[in-house]
Amino acid sequence: MDQLQQAIPVLAALNIEKTVNFYNEKPDFDKIGWTDDHYAVMGRYKIEIHFWKSNNKIHPEHPSCHMHVTGVGKRYTEMDQVGVVHPNGPLKTQPWGMREFAILDEDANMIKFGERIRLCS
Repeated sequence: MDQLQQAIPVLAALNIEKTVNFYNEKPDFDKIGWTDDHYAVMGRYKIEIHFWKSNNKIHPEHPSCHMHVTGVGKRYTEMDQVGVVHPNGPLKTQPWGMREFAILDEDANMIKFGERIRLCS
């Protein structure tokens, strides 16, 4: 029986170099697995994000992904200090049992970071 092991978001970027710099400096995705003019692979701990080069602004306007983490409060403090928390995405406990917040990058990709605090009922 197959089991799902991992999800890796693949987000559009209008400028790969600028996107790599953003994620390296602000959300501190410090592991760069690959980067060229058309594609980038970045990571932090066990989280990995891929970016593909888009020439059309419509592609990165509304995508999002959710990453399960531990220590979401510490992660929120880090992201708040560098000014990337989504204006409508402060840290809060959701009715579905997640404590989460959202960030936006410069291409308007949204990433939610969440920590499960209880199972949904």
